[in-house]
Amino acid sequence: MRRYSPIPTTKSPDGKQMYVTTRYPEIPRSFEDTYVYTTIGDRYDNLALQYYGDPSLWWIISIANSELSQYSLTPPIGAQIRIPSNPSPIIADFEVLNKSNSSSNIGASTGGGGY
Repeated sequence: MRRYSPIPTTKSPDGKQMYVTTRYPEIPRSFEDTYVYTTIGDRYDNLALQYYGDPSLWWIISIANSELSQYSLTPPIGAQIRIPSNPSPIIADFEVLNKSNSSSNIGASTGGGGY
């Protein structure tokens, strides 16, 4: 799951190309979750690299903190954010929710974006 992997596309009824909707799973709280206060320079992708070893999993931290702005990779300075302890079941849920996105009738776009 790469952050810049192609976003699947499909055709609208009038023949225009459109992006397929990506759905994200709910992320339940766990006693094993880590809570941190953000400081200057913290970004979701850097936190994902620090805690998961993979910056492309930034969306897990962002979704787990949906009460914060979802328009930036940078959480507010001084905000307490939750880092889910185990991303594996979250990724599995994501793949199940978006399984139809990878069906053979949907072509892959060449554009960036993604998770």
